Amino acid sequence: MTTASSGRRHSPERPQPSRPAATAVMLASGAAFGGFLFGYDTSVINGTVGALKDEFHLGSFVLGLVVSAALPGCAVGAWFAGPLSDRIGRVRVMQIASALFVVSSLGSALAFSAADLTFFRLAAGVAIGAASVIAPAYIAEIAPAELRGRLGSLQQMAIVLGIFAALVVDYLIARASNGGATGTFPWGGDAWRWMFASTIVPALTYGVIAKALPESPRYLVKKHEVARARQVLERVMGGDVEVKLGEIVRSIAGDRPIRPRDLRGPRFGLLPIVWIGILLSVFQQFVGINVIFYYSFSLWQAAGLSESDAMLTSVINSVVNVVSTLVAIALVDRIGRRPLLLAGAAGMALTLATLTVCFATAPVVDGDPHLGNVAGPVALVAANLYVFAFAATWGPVVWVMLGEMFNNVIRGSALAVAAAAQWIANWVITTTFPAVSGLSLGLAYGVYALFSSLALLFVFRAVPETKGRELEDMDDIAAPGTPS
Repeated sequence: MTTASSGRRHSPERPQPSRPAATAVMLASGAAFGGFLFGYDTSVINGTVGALKDEFHLGSFVLGLVVSAALPGCAVGAWFAGPLSDRIGRVRVMQIASALFVVSSLGSALAFSAADLTFFRLAAGVAIGAASVIAPAYIAEIAPAELRGRLGSLQQMAIVLGIFAALVVDYLIARASNGGATGTFPWGGDAWRWMFASTIVPALTYGVIAKALPESPRYLVKKHEVARARQVLERVMGGDVEVKLGEIVRSIAGDRPIRPRDLRGPRFGLLPIVWIGILLSVFQQFVGINVIFYYSFSLWQAAGLSESDAMLTSVINSVVNVVSTLVAIALVDRIGRRPLLLAGAAGMALTLATLTVCFATAPVVDGDPHLGNVAGPVALVAANLYVFAFAATWGPVVWVMLGEMFNNVIRGSALAVAAAAQWIANWVITTTFPAVSGLSLGLAYGVYALFSSLALLFVFRAVPETKGRELEDMDDIAAPGTPS
């Protein structure tokens, strides 16, 4: 450690920690690249849906199972990633996830039946689930408290950038191919296969980045590698490192392995804070956001747009997603987590109600709703405002809270349970959408509007504020209106 760093560490006023802050941003961005793969891999299938239906002659129900095949794997990956990372480290799990991404992407591209594709999408899901748990946990553990919300939001920014990149790549591959997603790519082979194969590039990049990241200081303390933990803290936090190190040691209170039974409590068998994490995760999915990113090409084609225009509209949705996440990053540490969640739930309820009316009242032609000159633009605006309401609030804020709301002892297991619940909820929504929308798109959006309203009530009644708290103080948080 340099003399300048030592001076900063012992300074009573802790002057601007520009170097530690810059290092924390760099490391958080590297870890968040797992979120990029998360978004890319889950969304790349969007452009292939129509081609898969034709290629493998799939009905609506089976199509929903194939599209959502990654999601049960996500739940498995999320469930095991936390405990595994407590054994072998956060960085090692990132590297394993990278290898799984490469294998699953290649397998999906070479699949010759719906069963093959389902298997490799399931394997991709394991990698996605692991990345979804490790990134927020790692970021929360290397971030200074005053930057943790913004750095935690990098996970969601990476996710939405991954979604955007996947939709753009799908669009470009379809445009370059003779016949769109079902056509032949100029380099040979079906266009939809190249869409899946494109994931290999960011997957390899993730592995290279993970190899360069230092291990989490909290994991190192658990493994009695205090000297290494001190070095990481000096790089990313500055200030009085010894005090911070002592806080971590006391909060961990031993080095026993994390076990799911640590989560047991008086509320239906679990600690109240674990239930809050689970329900935040479930509501984040039950508002229906992934319908936009898994089925939007098909959705807008059903509304009367051509394949090219539907793909372009989906890209516009994704741009809104990216810009809105920047809004969340700017606000999450200023106004807090709860206000953003409340505003987002209200906005989603209103925009989804608008979409419900548009699609429920649209005339049905050849089995598909056709929006008119008024309802069409209104639905397009409402869909983008819905994406804005989600991406500026529930998208990043839930991940920030899941990374920070659990104390050090239960974080790995609690995050695994909450993330697994999120992926199961995602699977339920993604699997049921083709069948429900086949009955009525208005009905589908009405259900999501109802869940948005319930999410608003849940946050108001039960979700505590975590802004500005150190991770070592999370045992003291309480629900709104409850003495802390």
